[in-house]
Amino acid sequence: MKLTYNKHEKLKSQKTIEKLFLDGQSVSAYPLRLVYLKHGDSRKVGVSVSKRNFKRAVDRIRIKRLLREAYRLNKPMLINNEVNDYTLMILYISKDMPDFELINTKMKALLTKFLSK
Repeated sequence: MKLTYNKHEKLKSQKTIEKLFLDGQSVSAYPLRLVYLKHGDSRKVGVSVSKRNFKRAVDRIRIKRLLREAYRLNKPMLINNEVNDYTLMILYISKDMPDFELINTKMKALLTKFLSK
């Protein structure tokens, strides 16, 4: 199985993002939060880091790269459970700069919580 995060899987539509935050539900595994909404389309995933918590753009970009990589490596959890019609937004809500091990373990916990709901 290819562990990729392709262009067609990225969440880019402003209308979809607005609908996701208005009507979506959420699950948390601190310092990550997952907002999800059942959608008729294929699975779309986005990541976000608050500008309020991280003023420097290089810090926000670094955390987003870590989030995307952790999602990419743990994506088989969603594929094996056939979760293909959801829109997901992964948010980093802490004020501390993370390392990859923390993000990866919390991503696993977050996805297992999501799958249990």
